[in-house]
Amino acid sequence: MLLKEVQEMLGCLVLELSFLQCMSLRHMEIMPLHHASPPGATKPRWKPWVFSALVLVLLVCSFSTVAFTLLPLKTVSEPCGAKFGPLPARWRMRPAQSPCVSQVADWRLKILEGGLYLIFGQVVPNKTFRGPAPFEVQLRKNKGIMQALTSNATIQHLGGTYELHAGDILDLIFNCEHQVLMNNTYWGILLLANPDFIS
Repeated sequence: MLLKEVQEMLGCLVLELSFLQCMSLRHMEIMPLHHASPPGATKPRWKPWVFSALVLVLLVCSFSTVAFTLLPLKTVSEPCGAKFGPLPARWRMRPAQSPCVSQVADWRLKILEGGLYLIFGQVVPNKTFRGPAPFEVQLRKNKGIMQALTSNATIQHLGGTYELHAGDILDLIFNCEHQVLMNNTYWGILLLANPDFIS
């Protein structure tokens, strides 16, 4: 007897549920997926790659900030670096007997102590030079190009932060020295830190 009553109640519930489903589907309004813009309004022209690029830049910046915050850096106790030029000035080392770099030749240095270095410089093109050689200035490490400047339209700045190892040879070379105003051109290097992870 009790089983029969439960079966009837379940049957009624199933009928009510199917009726409600039919009603909700029959009375559902079809909504457009986008709203029409008012007359005269301009639509934004955002491309998906703009958003992707923005997200990528934010991720790279966040990762580099976290990496430099968490990595063990041993800051240098006293400034160590060198600067060459503008001519007629020659290499100026700080301290005078610099323990982190040594002078090899004009525009060339040897790294004595591995670490994180800031390289900076300025190249001023000689706009009056009319030679066959194309304008090119290269900052090199062990004869491999770290940075190349090829525009002689304006003053060019070079450099950045680089991880360097003991024995690395850095130089600044010119396609033709007459393409550059040597009395305004210089480059330098400064040891920032000795990270423990540099071998």
